[in-house]
Amino acid sequence: MACWQWTRMACKMTLGALASAMMLGGTMTAQAQTTLKVMVFPGLTNYSIFAAQHKGLFAKRGLAIEVINTPNSDTQRERLAKGEIHIAQAAVDNLVAMVDVAHVDAVIVTGGDNGYNRIFVQPDINSYADLRGKTVAVDAPNTAYAFLLYKVLKNAGLNKGDYKVNAVGGTPLRLEAMTKDKANAAAAVLNPPFSFRAKGAGLKDMGSAAAAIGAYQAAGDFVLRSWAQANSDTLVRYIRAMVEGRRWLLDPANKAEAIKLLTDRLQLAPDIAALSYAVATDPVDGVAKDFKFDVEGFRNVLKLRAEMEGQWGGNPPPPERYFDPTYYNQAMAAL
Repeated sequence: MACWQWTRMACKMTLGALASAMMLGGTMTAQAQTTLKVMVFPGLTNYSIFAAQHKGLFAKRGLAIEVINTPNSDTQRERLAKGEIHIAQAAVDNLVAMVDVAHVDAVIVTGGDNGYNRIFVQPDINSYADLRGKTVAVDAPNTAYAFLLYKVLKNAGLNKGDYKVNAVGGTPLRLEAMTKDKANAAAAVLNPPFSFRAKGAGLKDMGSAAAAIGAYQAAGDFVLRSWAQANSDTLVRYIRAMVEGRRWLLDPANKAEAIKLLTDRLQLAPDIAALSYAVATDPVDGVAKDFKFDVEGFRNVLKLRAEMEGQWGGNPPPPERYFDPTYYNQAMAAL
Protein backbone atom coordinates (compact mmCIF):
# COMPACT_ATOMS: atom_id res chain seq x y z
CA MET A 1 0.00 0.00 0.00
CA ALA A 2 1.28 3.44 -0.94
CA CYS A 3 2.11 5.84 1.85
CA TRP A 4 -0.50 8.38 0.73
CA GLN A 5 -3.17 5.64 0.69
CA TRP A 6 -2.28 4.59 4.21
CA THR A 7 -2.43 8.24 5.36
CA ARG A 8 -5.94 8.65 3.89
CA MET A 9 -7.11 5.47 5.62
CA ALA A 10 -5.57 6.54 8.91
CA CYS A 11 -7.21 9.95 8.59
CA LYS A 12 -10.61 8.37 7.97
CA MET A 13 -10.13 6.06 10.95
CA THR A 14 -9.11 8.99 13.14
CA LEU A 15 -12.08 11.11 12.05
CA GLY A 16 -14.40 8.17 12.63
CA ALA A 17 -12.99 7.63 16.08
CA LEU A 18 -13.36 11.31 16.86
CA ALA A 19 -16.97 11.30 15.66
CA SER A 20 -17.74 8.28 17.81
CA ALA A 21 -16.04 9.87 20.77
CA MET A 22 -18.01 13.08 20.27
CA MET A 23 -21.28 11.13 20.11
CA LEU A 24 -20.33 9.18 23.20
CA GLY A 25 -19.28 12.36 24.94
CA GLY A 26 -22.63 13.98 24.14
CA THR A 27 -24.43 10.96 25.56
CA MET A 28 -22.33 11.02 28.67
CA THR A 29 -22.98 14.75 29.10
CA ALA A 30 -26.71 14.21 28.80
CA GLN A 31 -26.57 11.33 31.27
CA ALA A 32 -24.43 13.36 33.65
CA GLN A 33 -26.96 16.18 33.91
CA THR A 34 -28.33 16.56 37.41
CA THR A 35 -32.10 16.91 37.60
CA LEU A 36 -33.42 19.46 40.07
CA LYS A 37 -37.07 19.61 41.06
CA VAL A 38 -37.96 23.24 41.66
CA MET A 39 -41.46 23.99 42.98
CA VAL A 40 -42.85 27.44 42.25
CA PHE A 41 -45.98 29.52 42.20
CA PRO A 42 -46.91 30.23 38.57
CA GLY A 43 -46.29 33.86 37.77
CA LEU A 44 -43.73 36.57 37.21
CA THR A 45 -41.42 35.29 39.96
CA ASN A 46 -40.38 32.46 37.62
CA TYR A 47 -39.19 34.80 34.87
CA SER A 48 -35.49 34.15 35.49
CA ILE A 49 -36.02 30.38 35.49
CA PHE A 50 -37.72 30.72 32.12
CA ALA A 51 -34.84 32.84 30.85
CA ALA A 52 -32.17 30.42 32.06
CA GLN A 53 -33.99 27.49 30.47
CA HIS A 54 -34.58 29.42 27.24
CA LYS A 55 -30.91 30.34 26.86
CA GLY A 56 -29.59 26.91 27.86
CA LEU A 57 -27.90 28.25 30.99
CA PHE A 58 -28.89 25.34 33.22
CA ALA A 59 -27.80 22.78 30.63
CA LYS A 60 -24.48 24.62 30.27
CA ARG A 61 -23.88 23.94 33.94
CA GLY A 62 -24.96 20.30 33.80
CA LEU A 63 -28.45 20.83 35.22
CA ALA A 64 -31.91 19.81 34.05
CA ILE A 65 -34.66 21.77 35.80
CA GLU A 66 -38.09 20.28 36.39
CA VAL A 67 -40.41 23.17 37.23
CA ILE A 68 -43.41 22.09 39.29
CA ASN A 69 -46.29 24.48 39.94
CA THR A 70 -47.74 24.38 43.44
CA PRO A 71 -51.40 25.03 44.26
CA ASN A 72 -50.56 26.53 47.65
CA SER A 73 -47.73 27.12 50.09
CA ASP A 74 -48.79 24.32 52.45
CA THR A 75 -48.22 21.76 49.71
CA GLN A 76 -44.92 23.33 48.74
CA ARG A 77 -43.57 23.35 52.29
CA GLU A 78 -44.70 19.78 52.94
CA ARG A 79 -43.07 18.46 49.78
CA LEU A 80 -39.80 20.24 50.53
CA ALA A 81 -39.78 18.89 54.08
CA LYS A 82 -40.27 15.34 52.74
CA GLY A 83 -37.46 15.74 50.21
CA GLU A 84 -39.87 15.31 47.29
CA ILE A 85 -38.56 18.53 45.74
CA HIS A 86 -35.09 20.04 45.96
CA ILE A 87 -35.74 23.79 45.82
CA ALA A 88 -38.76 25.88 46.74
CA GLN A 89 -39.23 29.31 45.23
CA ALA A 90 -41.82 31.38 47.09
CA ALA A 91 -42.28 34.14 49.62
CA VAL A 92 -39.51 33.51 52.13
CA ASP A 93 -41.84 33.94 55.10
CA ASN A 94 -42.83 30.37 54.24
CA LEU A 95 -39.30 29.33 55.17
CA VAL A 96 -39.71 31.04 58.53
CA ALA A 97 -42.88 29.04 59.09
CA MET A 98 -41.03 25.83 58.20
CA VAL A 99 -38.26 26.55 60.69
CA ASP A 100 -40.18 27.97 63.63
CA VAL A 101 -43.60 26.37 63.30
CA ALA A 102 -42.98 23.01 61.60
CA HIS A 103 -39.43 22.75 63.05
CA VAL A 104 -37.83 21.77 59.73
CA ASP A 105 -34.16 22.69 59.29
CA ALA A 106 -34.33 24.66 56.05
CA VAL A 107 -32.57 27.80 54.86
CA ILE A 108 -32.97 30.67 52.38
CA VAL A 109 -30.21 30.75 49.75
CA THR A 110 -31.20 33.65 47.43
CA GLY A 111 -33.33 36.75 47.25
CA GLY A 112 -35.64 37.38 44.36
CA ASP A 113 -38.15 40.22 44.33
CA ASN A 114 -40.51 42.27 46.49
CA GLY A 115 -43.60 40.42 45.30
CA TYR A 116 -45.19 43.30 43.36
CA ASN A 117 -48.21 42.72 45.58
CA ARG A 118 -51.34 44.83 45.31
CA ILE A 119 -54.65 44.55 47.13
CA PHE A 120 -57.73 44.07 44.98
CA VAL A 121 -61.33 44.26 46.12
CA GLN A 122 -64.74 43.73 44.59
CA PRO A 123 -66.16 46.73 42.67
CA ASP A 124 -68.68 47.57 45.40
CA ILE A 125 -65.95 47.99 48.05
CA ASN A 126 -65.06 51.68 48.40
CA SER A 127 -62.78 51.51 51.45
CA TYR A 128 -61.18 48.90 53.65
CA ALA A 129 -63.86 49.63 56.24
CA ASP A 130 -66.36 48.11 53.79
CA LEU A 131 -64.66 44.73 54.31
CA ARG A 132 -66.02 44.45 57.84
CA GLY A 133 -68.04 41.23 58.06
CA LYS A 134 -66.87 40.08 54.63
CA THR A 135 -64.45 37.34 53.55
CA VAL A 136 -60.92 37.87 52.25
CA ALA A 137 -59.05 35.29 50.16
CA VAL A 138 -55.49 34.23 51.00
CA ASP A 139 -53.02 31.47 50.12
CA ALA A 140 -52.40 30.08 53.60
CA PRO A 141 -53.87 31.97 56.58
CA ASN A 142 -50.66 32.25 58.60
CA THR A 143 -47.83 33.07 56.19
CA ALA A 144 -46.44 35.67 53.83
CA TYR A 145 -48.87 37.76 51.83
CA ALA A 146 -51.78 37.01 54.16
CA PHE A 147 -49.87 38.95 56.83
CA LEU A 148 -49.52 41.89 54.45
CA LEU A 149 -53.28 41.95 53.98
CA TYR A 150 -53.95 41.66 57.72
CA LYS A 151 -51.55 44.52 58.39
CA VAL A 152 -53.22 46.83 55.86
CA LEU A 153 -56.63 46.01 57.32
CA LYS A 154 -55.34 46.54 60.85
CA ASN A 155 -54.04 49.96 59.89
CA ALA A 156 -57.53 50.69 58.57
CA GLY A 157 -59.10 49.73 61.91
CA LEU A 158 -60.06 46.13 61.13
CA ASN A 159 -58.73 43.42 63.43
CA LYS A 160 -58.91 39.67 63.05
CA GLY A 161 -62.47 38.67 63.73
CA ASP A 162 -63.82 41.72 61.94
CA TYR A 163 -63.58 39.74 58.69
CA LYS A 164 -63.41 36.08 57.66
CA VAL A 165 -60.44 34.40 56.00
CA ASN A 166 -60.80 31.96 53.12
CA ALA A 167 -57.62 29.98 52.31
CA VAL A 168 -57.99 29.26 48.60
CA GLY A 169 -54.35 28.91 47.44
CA GLY A 170 -51.91 30.70 45.15
CA THR A 171 -52.49 33.86 43.14
CA PRO A 172 -54.28 32.21 40.16
CA LEU A 173 -56.73 30.59 42.57
CA ARG A 174 -57.28 33.83 44.47
CA LEU A 175 -58.08 35.64 41.24
CA GLU A 176 -60.43 32.84 40.23
CA ALA A 177 -62.19 33.08 43.59
CA MET A 178 -62.60 36.84 43.23
CA THR A 179 -64.17 36.50 39.80
CA LYS A 180 -66.27 33.36 40.37
CA ASP A 181 -66.95 33.13 44.11
CA LYS A 182 -67.36 36.79 45.02
CA ALA A 183 -69.16 36.16 48.32
CA ASN A 184 -66.09 34.31 49.62
CA ALA A 185 -63.46 36.63 48.17
CA ALA A 186 -64.20 40.30 48.75
CA ALA A 187 -60.48 41.11 48.77
CA ALA A 188 -57.14 39.47 48.03
CA VAL A 189 -53.49 40.20 47.43
CA LEU A 190 -52.59 39.71 43.76
CA ASN A 191 -49.43 40.17 41.71
CA PRO A 192 -48.51 40.22 37.98
CA PRO A 193 -49.62 39.01 35.57
CA PHE A 194 -52.79 38.20 37.51
CA SER A 195 -53.13 41.74 38.82
CA PHE A 196 -53.46 42.97 35.22
CA ARG A 197 -56.12 40.36 34.55
CA ALA A 198 -57.91 41.49 37.71
CA LYS A 199 -58.12 45.03 36.38
CA GLY A 200 -59.48 43.71 33.12
CA ALA A 201 -62.14 41.80 35.05
CA GLY A 202 -63.32 44.99 36.74
CA LEU A 203 -61.81 44.41 40.19
CA LYS A 204 -60.69 47.49 42.08
CA ASP A 205 -56.98 48.12 42.79
CA MET A 206 -56.50 49.53 46.30
CA GLY A 207 -52.74 49.96 45.99
CA SER A 208 -49.50 48.36 47.16
CA ALA A 209 -49.79 45.74 49.88
CA ALA A 210 -46.27 46.41 51.11
CA ALA A 211 -46.93 50.13 51.53
CA ALA A 212 -47.92 49.40 55.13
CA ILE A 213 -44.45 48.17 56.10
CA GLY A 214 -41.97 49.52 53.54
CA ALA A 215 -39.17 47.33 52.17
CA TYR A 216 -40.26 43.71 51.84
CA GLN A 217 -38.27 40.62 50.92
CA ALA A 218 -40.85 38.48 49.14
CA ALA A 219 -39.76 35.70 46.80
CA GLY A 220 -36.55 33.75 47.23
CA ASP A 221 -35.20 30.22 46.98
CA PHE A 222 -35.01 27.98 50.03
CA VAL A 223 -33.86 24.41 50.57
CA LEU A 224 -33.32 21.85 53.30
CA ARG A 225 -30.05 22.68 55.03
CA SER A 226 -28.92 19.05 54.90
CA TRP A 227 -29.56 18.91 51.14
CA ALA A 228 -27.59 22.12 50.58
CA GLN A 229 -24.64 20.78 52.52
CA ALA A 230 -24.66 17.47 50.64
CA ASN A 231 -25.19 19.08 47.23
CA SER A 232 -23.36 22.38 47.54
CA ASP A 233 -21.78 22.22 44.06
CA THR A 234 -25.15 21.55 42.45
CA LEU A 235 -26.77 24.39 44.37
CA VAL A 236 -23.99 26.82 43.42
CA ARG A 237 -24.36 25.88 39.75
CA TYR A 238 -28.11 26.43 39.99
CA ILE A 239 -27.64 29.91 41.47
CA ARG A 240 -25.08 30.84 38.81
CA ALA A 241 -27.47 29.85 36.03
CA MET A 242 -30.30 31.79 37.68
CA VAL A 243 -28.17 34.92 38.00
CA GLU A 244 -27.09 34.64 34.35
CA GLY A 245 -30.73 34.23 33.36
CA ARG A 246 -31.67 37.35 35.27
CA ARG A 247 -28.85 39.34 33.69
CA TRP A 248 -30.08 38.31 30.25
CA LEU A 249 -33.61 39.27 31.22
CA LEU A 250 -32.59 42.74 32.40
CA ASP A 251 -30.53 43.52 29.30
CA PRO A 252 -32.63 45.99 27.24
CA ALA A 253 -31.24 44.41 24.07
CA ASN A 254 -33.27 41.29 24.87
CA LYS A 255 -36.60 43.06 25.52
CA ALA A 256 -38.58 41.75 22.55
CA GLU A 257 -37.32 38.18 23.02
CA ALA A 258 -37.98 38.35 26.77
CA ILE A 259 -41.57 39.53 26.28
CA LYS A 260 -42.16 36.75 23.74
CA LEU A 261 -40.75 34.26 26.25
CA LEU A 262 -43.19 35.41 28.92
CA THR A 263 -46.05 35.29 26.43
CA ASP A 264 -45.25 31.68 25.60
CA ARG A 265 -44.42 30.35 29.07
CA LEU A 266 -47.35 31.90 30.94
CA GLN A 267 -49.78 31.86 28.00
CA LEU A 268 -50.30 35.61 28.17
CA ALA A 269 -51.67 38.10 25.70
CA PRO A 270 -48.76 40.13 24.29
CA ASP A 271 -49.94 43.35 25.96
CA ILE A 272 -50.16 41.67 29.39
CA ALA A 273 -46.70 40.15 28.86
CA ALA A 274 -45.32 43.59 27.99
CA LEU A 275 -46.84 45.12 31.14
CA SER A 276 -45.41 42.28 33.25
CA TYR A 277 -41.98 42.73 31.67
CA ALA A 278 -42.09 46.43 32.56
CA VAL A 279 -42.83 45.56 36.19
CA ALA A 280 -40.03 43.00 36.40
CA THR A 281 -37.42 45.27 34.83
CA ASP A 282 -38.36 48.48 36.64
CA PRO A 283 -35.05 49.93 37.93
CA VAL A 284 -36.51 50.73 41.36
CA ASP A 285 -39.26 48.21 42.12
CA GLY A 286 -38.35 45.39 39.72
CA VAL A 287 -36.51 42.15 40.36
CA ALA A 288 -33.51 42.23 42.67
CA LYS A 289 -30.26 42.53 40.75
CA ASP A 290 -28.44 39.19 40.68
CA PHE A 291 -30.98 37.72 43.16
CA LYS A 292 -29.49 39.73 46.01
CA PHE A 293 -31.17 39.10 49.34
CA ASP A 294 -32.77 42.18 50.90
CA VAL A 295 -31.76 41.89 54.56
CA GLU A 296 -33.69 44.97 55.68
CA GLY A 297 -36.73 43.84 53.74
CA PHE A 298 -36.48 40.49 55.49
CA ARG A 299 -36.30 42.19 58.89
CA ASN A 300 -39.70 43.66 58.05
CA VAL A 301 -40.97 40.19 57.14
CA LEU A 302 -39.95 38.97 60.60
CA LYS A 303 -41.43 42.04 62.32
CA LEU A 304 -44.70 41.50 60.50
CA ARG A 305 -44.89 37.85 61.57
CA ALA A 306 -44.13 38.85 65.16
CA GLU A 307 -46.92 41.43 65.08
CA MET A 308 -49.55 39.34 63.29
CA GLU A 309 -48.84 36.00 65.00
CA GLY A 310 -47.40 37.15 68.31
CA GLN A 311 -44.38 34.95 67.59
CA TRP A 312 -41.10 35.19 69.55
CA GLY A 313 -42.80 37.30 72.20
CA GLY A 314 -42.87 40.15 69.72
CA ASN A 315 -39.06 40.20 69.37
CA PRO A 316 -38.08 38.60 66.05
CA PRO A 317 -34.72 36.81 65.77
CA PRO A 318 -31.95 38.06 63.47
CA PRO A 319 -32.14 37.30 59.72
CA GLU A 320 -29.01 35.12 59.96
CA ARG A 321 -31.13 32.43 61.60
CA TYR A 322 -32.84 31.82 58.27
CA PHE A 323 -30.50 33.02 55.52
CA ASP A 324 -27.17 31.40 54.63
CA PRO A 325 -25.24 33.46 52.03
CA THR A 326 -22.50 30.84 51.61
CA TYR A 327 -23.80 29.29 48.38
CA TYR A 328 -24.80 32.60 46.85
CA ASN A 329 -21.38 34.08 47.57
CA GLN A 330 -19.65 31.08 45.99
CA ALA A 331 -21.82 31.41 42.91
CA MET A 332 -21.15 35.13 42.53
CA ALA A 333 -17.40 34.67 42.98
CA ALA A 334 -17.29 32.71 39.72
CA LEU A 335 -19.39 35.12 37.64
